[in-house]
Amino acid sequence: MNSLKVFLLFLLMTMLFIGVGYVIGGRNGMFIAFAFAAVMNFISYWYSDKIVLKMYRARPVDEITHKRLHRIISNASQKAMIPMPKVYIIPTKAPNAFATGRNEEHAAVAATEGLLEILNDSELEGVIGHELAHIINKDMLIQTVAATMAGAIGMLASIARFGMLFGGYSRSDDDRGGALAAIAAMIVAPIAAMLIQMAISRSREYKADAEGGRITGQYLSLASALKKLHTAPVRLNLDKRPSTAPLFIANPLSGKGLASLFSTHPPVEERIERLNKLAMGG
Repeated sequence: MNSLKVFLLFLLMTMLFIGVGYVIGGRNGMFIAFAFAAVMNFISYWYSDKIVLKMYRARPVDEITHKRLHRIISNASQKAMIPMPKVYIIPTKAPNAFATGRNEEHAAVAATEGLLEILNDSELEGVIGHELAHIINKDMLIQTVAATMAGAIGMLASIARFGMLFGGYSRSDDDRGGALAAIAAMIVAPIAAMLIQMAISRSREYKADAEGGRITGQYLSLASALKKLHTAPVRLNLDKRPSTAPLFIANPLSGKGLASLFSTHPPVEERIERLNKLAMGG
């Protein structure tokens, strides 16, 4: 069901992109914006692991420098039947973790010092299983494609703004909707693209929870870990780095109600409920 939902969201974003491109610049403007965004995200896909690990000052560890974390990741990797990812620790008391890398052969898992302090071994294994599921499901690739589409739509909106400032839209543009359509493209389209991108990210989190629990058998321990992360008094401050929010297992930017539309993660309560059902064979 999640895979179908993600496919439909990508289809909706593609239709939005084509429509905005046609309204603003016809075929030429559409292809130029998409090509530029694709190049930027291609570079991000190949080098994002190094960038984000350096951004959070993550340091590599091995079985000697951090035996516990290395052992748990090694055991979970064997259960998942994938190569052992590189292991990193982030020097912060905020409990969280993320996986990065373009594929199973070039992957890394990073955990914060705070995560290691508050979780027991089974809870930590549940979290690691979730992160390995992201690697197996190629979520970095999916998020990169989503970012490419959303970025291209944002660039088209910028083209529209420049068009309005330096010449506007004439009668000859009426066949593409005219100025009103351009204004809608400038304001509505980027917001819609962001909402779709966030919805894709939330779908991947549900899938990683289920897949991670299946790999390790730690459905209830993962649920317990999510509860601890959600109620932890110390949080990672992602306000200045919202682009990295989808990476983490727990996102302090998430909210309830209307705010949840702009969250990269589903509500923790719903994730825990789903994990409890899976633990009971549901």
